Amino acid sequence: MTSTDSHDVLITTAFLEPGDEVDRMLRGAGLTTRHEPELERLDAEDRARALAGVRAIIAGTRPLGDDEFAQAPELRLVVRTGVGYDSVDVSAATARRVPVCVTPGANRQAVAEHVFALALACARRIPENVSNLAAGTWQQLTGRELRGATLGILGLGSIGKAVAMIAAGFGMHVVAYDPYFDESFAEANGIRRLELDELLREADFVTLHLFLDESTRHLIDASRLAMMKPDAVLINTARGGIIEEDALVDAVRDGRIGAAALDVFADEPLGASSPLLHTPGILATTHVAGATREARGESGRMAARNVIAVLGGQAPEFVVNPDYDAVTA
Repeated sequence: MTSTDSHDVLITTAFLEPGDEVDRMLRGAGLTTRHEPELERLDAEDRARALAGVRAIIAGTRPLGDDEFAQAPELRLVVRTGVGYDSVDVSAATARRVPVCVTPGANRQAVAEHVFALALACARRIPENVSNLAAGTWQQLTGRELRGATLGILGLGSIGKAVAMIAAGFGMHVVAYDPYFDESFAEANGIRRLELDELLREADFVTLHLFLDESTRHLIDASRLAMMKPDAVLINTARGGIIEEDALVDAVRDGRIGAAALDVFADEPLGASSPLLHTPGILATTHVAGATREARGESGRMAARNVIAVLGGQAPEFVVNPDYDAVTA
């Protein structure tokens, strides 16, 4: 928190800190800042003070809704440091003529690499091996290779494409599903297009790279999990709500799929008692797929540049609600 209540930019992204590069960029442009990574935990008076007069918000994954927008009547821009924006009530922002922006591409490589960290951990049974060894059990578990396996990518956007390129280096066969399929990229990179259910039946590894909205919520439910191979691995670095988590626990526990590796969850932070943490065959990480120095640095810089431009009178970039300026007062 800064020592003054006057600030142009409210920063709720947890990995951005007072005095860091992004803070210096904003202050160098003549803007004042306040950092509140746990805005929702402030009492009513401090929360209102943090939002009053703010003209831009650089937002993390914590929720921003109509209540927050109502307390920020001067707000002109929200920028999410990431590509997912389900934590922001976009409809409420649009109703108040506030553009909501993202930082596309900043974490593409980081997330794609994390997919293969999870895939290899499951394929080579690394968590189990480490646990056994720490318990004094020397057991040489049999794993599997990625080479020759079929990788199914749900969502062939920026991150999905980066995943496909890495998969080629492992010698994997790549199939993909996307409602807006990029035929030219697929043809150039030897990717076969499949419908969703076909992909689930064929793939040895399935990785999710879709946005979360009502069309994708619980897209991977009990019926679709039942389509997968009994030794298939499901990887999710997109949004937790895409998977019906209770059904996934049942499927892994009962051996109907081989394993799951999750970096995202329907409710975050994930509670310590969650069965996702206590079901053998499910590997969980703390929403860190995009958490590299490089990705976070670029995401913060992109957000800062957008804020500086908009508060300086320019048009916003990477807007997810382009009709925001069509709303009549």
